[in-house]
Amino acid sequence: MKKLNKKPALIVISVLLIACVIGIAFYIDSKAIKVNGSTAIIPDGNNKISVQICANNIVKINNLVDGKEGTHTEVIGNNTWVPAKVTIDKSSNPIIMKTDKMIVKIDKNTHRVSVYNKKGQLLVKEQNTKDVYNEGVKLTHSSGDKFYGISGYSVNDDASAKILRSDNVDVSAGTQGYSGGPFAWSTKGYGVLVDSDGGTFNIGNTNLTFSDSSRKDTEYYVFAGTPTDIMGAVAKVSGKSPMYPKWAMGFTNSQWGINENQLIDIVNTYRKKNIPIDNYTLDFDWKAWGQDNYGEFRWNDTKFPDGSSGKLKQMMDQKGIKLTGIMKPRIHVNTVEGKYATDHKLWYGGTAVPRNDYFSNKPVGDLNFALASTQKWFFNNCKKAIDTGISGWWNDEADELKDNFQFMNMEKALYEGQRSYNDKRVWSINRNFYLGSQRYAYGMWSGDISTGFSSMAAQRQRMLSAIDVGEPKWGMDTGGFNGGDPDPQNYARWMEFSAFVPIFRVHGNQNELRQPWVFGTTAEAAATKAIRLRYSLIPYIYCYDRRAYEGGVGIVKPLIFDYPNDAKVANYVDAWMFGDYLLVSPVVDEDATSVSIYLPAGTWTDYFTGKVYQGGQTINYAVNKDTWDDIPLFIKNGAIIPNQDYQNYVGEKPVANLYVDIFPDSKKTSFNYYDDDGSTYKYEKGVYFKQTISAQDKTNLVQVNLDKKTGTYTPDAKYYILKIHNRKTSEVKLNNAALSVKASYNELLNSDEECIASGNDVYGDVTYVKVNLGNKDNIIVNGAKAK
Repeated sequence: MKKLNKKPALIVISVLLIACVIGIAFYIDSKAIKVNGSTAIIPDGNNKISVQICANNIVKINNLVDGKEGTHTEVIGNNTWVPAKVTIDKSSNPIIMKTDKMIVKIDKNTHRVSVYNKKGQLLVKEQNTKDVYNEGVKLTHSSGDKFYGISGYSVNDDASAKILRSDNVDVSAGTQGYSGGPFAWSTKGYGVLVDSDGGTFNIGNTNLTFSDSSRKDTEYYVFAGTPTDIMGAVAKVSGKSPMYPKWAMGFTNSQWGINENQLIDIVNTYRKKNIPIDNYTLDFDWKAWGQDNYGEFRWNDTKFPDGSSGKLKQMMDQKGIKLTGIMKPRIHVNTVEGKYATDHKLWYGGTAVPRNDYFSNKPVGDLNFALASTQKWFFNNCKKAIDTGISGWWNDEADELKDNFQFMNMEKALYEGQRSYNDKRVWSINRNFYLGSQRYAYGMWSGDISTGFSSMAAQRQRMLSAIDVGEPKWGMDTGGFNGGDPDPQNYARWMEFSAFVPIFRVHGNQNELRQPWVFGTTAEAAATKAIRLRYSLIPYIYCYDRRAYEGGVGIVKPLIFDYPNDAKVANYVDAWMFGDYLLVSPVVDEDATSVSIYLPAGTWTDYFTGKVYQGGQTINYAVNKDTWDDIPLFIKNGAIIPNQDYQNYVGEKPVANLYVDIFPDSKKTSFNYYDDDGSTYKYEKGVYFKQTISAQDKTNLVQVNLDKKTGTYTPDAKYYILKIHNRKTSEVKLNNAALSVKASYNELLNSDEECIASGNDVYGDVTYVKVNLGNKDNIIVNGAKAK
């Protein structure tokens, strides 16, 4: 028998052993690949590659060093997934994992992963690098892909890049209004999220890389779909944005330099003038800041003698005002509370590093909010403030340490503490943002910005950049903080701008006033008009706060969200969508007589005049340089917009009639109307009201459908008053039965039955249909549109 030559076999074995040691990929037999639910595990020497389909448009790729998964950062809010519906073919090369939204392929030779959309078009592909365990994420993409997310702008940053991102972009929470996260996405239908505390994205013509990850093992996610799909996927991974209390949809006056008598006088003036307001936010003044025995957490009894007893709260409750207060990440060192922090090692860095506080002129030190013990202690000291009237948190200056998670963890202490203490919804604003913060009811504002028109104009890209990173709740110091008071025109135009951002709030530097009447009668009239318009739209706005909770996208959207293939909006910040159906382009230039506005494809109607514009063009929109009271605001064809009569504060009185403006389009459109108690977390347990309203123009008739309601909450409103625009008819059927006709709109409003009326408004002919709220209905409005 011929003796076998064992050298070739030994050579092969040696090569394989060397490959295992140095991490060179080699062909993996199907039998070595493990499938667990929707996860495929590929052995790679001593390491492993885990590819998990988390949802139909989310794939998680984890390069496990020594086969072990590292510790997640606070970026990740959800790491427990129900196995998605996916087919996995591990016998082919490449391995194919397929859902109804994406296709993932894993090459058995190189072990590299590629992600495709549902049509099979390549989105991103891992580069054929030998070491994916130490070199971060390295992807290729198609030439010309445009990228968003990653970073925003601090108060002094040059924001001329607007919302597009390119080249090297550092990932950071930053300071003074900055927003950031290890998340980049493209309008070509994909996004990439890396779990990391900081890092750097490099965007090249065909490369997208992420380096300097904080984790030893590299873990990243790829999302597929539209921009809205991508933001929804981010919310699933990084965490939902809990709903704010309904009062937060209204107007907030923030002020530094005020006492109890001044507060009462200002609130009384708002009420006397019928200028709506819900929230007064107090700066240092409310605290006994600098005093021993927990002055950082208790009322200043000199400035607010009725604060600590709760009497001030009772007075403000009667006026429909919520009080919210500033919180700092530091405490005084030479105090009882400072000694506690020292004894229990609560200081940032382990020991106090005293510095002189600019307000108290006493030594203070920063707390370490990464510690659960700090979080618990900090919130426990806030309970008395909650009991006596502080309804929300203005967290300031936790960005000064340049720790990506300090601000997040400070608000986490307040959010989780309050959730365990009572069922009242948490409200907060914070001076920077790092992805993951949103799950703690974390709003942000853009820092100590300057007054003036140029500063105001630059807030547009700051807002839209924050939204692109995953923060749906954003606001600013309307009127500006530094540089003195705005002039009356700047104030009026800024109030109109701020009425169309998620958090509507004014603020100024110490002892500066930002009430509308301070700036003269012209500015007061323009500001009052904007505030009242905001309050009439609260039903519409509130539905998008629910939308942000469900899917990550709130009331404000960059135009790229809805028009990703329109090159003219790729870096456009002059206008944005306010919900699905309103486009706004505030006036930001001094003494402007006109505004140049790009309207995307479609038909748009001027909200105030009814003039109709065809989209796909830039229009020159005239504005009044003397009254400053016009807001370029356009209604998208197909719009369904719930609204109400404005009130002086949310819940001032029950809303009997909910108006719904409908501009029917030949394509069916819909709106999910939503309501709940506005103050608790019962909505998480199904105590809400939701009903889908849809409409379609079918040439000779308009069909409106009210779907079956969901949830167990009963709203105050009893009726929808549907305003079906561009139709005038007396022939309306409700579930095949003719509705009674009233002689006028007022008669319809005063009727106790379901009925109709016809009339005219600024948009032309209109048919009014009054129906019960909550019923499943089919409504047919007969008659063609008037020519």
